[in-house]
Amino acid sequence: MDADTQKVQLLITKHNTEKKALISILQDIQAEYNYLPQEALKIVSETLDVPLINIIGVATFYRSFSLQPRGKHLVTVCMGTACHVRGGPKILEEFERRLDIEAGETTKDSQFTLETVACLGCCAIGPVVVVDGNYYAQTTIRMVGPILKKYKKKEKKNEAH
Repeated sequence: MDADTQKVQLLITKHNTEKKALISILQDIQAEYNYLPQEALKIVSETLDVPLINIIGVATFYRSFSLQPRGKHLVTVCMGTACHVRGGPKILEEFERRLDIEAGETTKDSQFTLETVACLGCCAIGPVVVVDGNYYAQTTIRMVGPILKKYKKKEKKNEAH
């Protein structure tokens, strides 16, 4: 998907073309495209007069940004110590098996991206899985199928309308 120059320019001017708004501009671009297209970063670089390498540095520093297209649904499995000892790796394996991808990849139909995180900061309720900002506490292998089904159903409902 190529970035629309006019659309990107509108997102930049929404923030008064200010360098200090770089993170907000990148957030808006990511919200629009579900990742940060290279063309969009070049437009931001030229418009704000900020070297492209600096913009890429910011984009790669923050985990919430992605330079690669992501699926419609983002699945994050916590692999922190508490989640790890309570079965995080097995839960990750089950997501990988059911989605037919490995952590860090996106399904062929672009519906799901599977990622891991070192810690979500909610160790008491681990193992934790987050899908599109929705937290699933004390996740078990048996919960993986129903969790995915919930998001696949949303797709079918949206297609029907």
